[in-house]
Amino acid sequence: MRPNTWIAATALTLMLAGGILATTLAAERQRIEPLPLEGDRFTQAWFLNSFLILGEDLAAATAEGKRFAIFWDQRGCPYCMETHRVNLAEPDVNDYIRQRFNIVQLDMFGARSVTDIDGEVLTEKELARKYGITYTPTIQFFPESHDKLGGKKGRGLEVARMPGYFRPFHFLTMFEYVHERAYERETFQRYVRAKSDRFKAEGKDVNGL
Repeated sequence: MRPNTWIAATALTLMLAGGILATTLAAERQRIEPLPLEGDRFTQAWFLNSFLILGEDLAAATAEGKRFAIFWDQRGCPYCMETHRVNLAEPDVNDYIRQRFNIVQLDMFGARSVTDIDGEVLTEKELARKYGITYTPTIQFFPESHDKLGGKKGRGLEVARMPGYFRPFHFLTMFEYVHERAYERETFQRYVRAKSDRFKAEGKDVNGL
């Protein structure tokens, strides 16, 4: 083989190898794997490692310019797994939420001690009962600061709730709804319908997330 031919062949091989590597890296980028917990539970690396003093967690989120939410799950919950393995595995979904929300994960039947926003100390299980958490996953969203609490307690503190598993489009849209404080002007149903109509008008697939 002539030198020039050998150089060209080598360059082509390196280009192909680089393309394969880039494709592989892109494929890896397509998923964000959750971290396993005991009892067939999963979590995200960026979820808060909290002392479970929820008033402090809310204040910390406010100081960071983020919103505070609680993610409720339980052992062996298939839709909790789906939330991690499907919804939060999407980089765009994961990045949007991670950059704008601080999330504490609680076990609906857990025994850890939690200090609620109003100062009451309860186990996770007792707190779940106080907030009316009856199935998982459930995500509670709270006001952007203590100033917005208005002396409310229990479920009255929430600005929005994700009651059960939402498919990726609706899942991300709920976080957008809270981040934009759209709950101050309209229901989630109207908000998600308007977004869905925009997607359809632009030729986008709402199941493409």
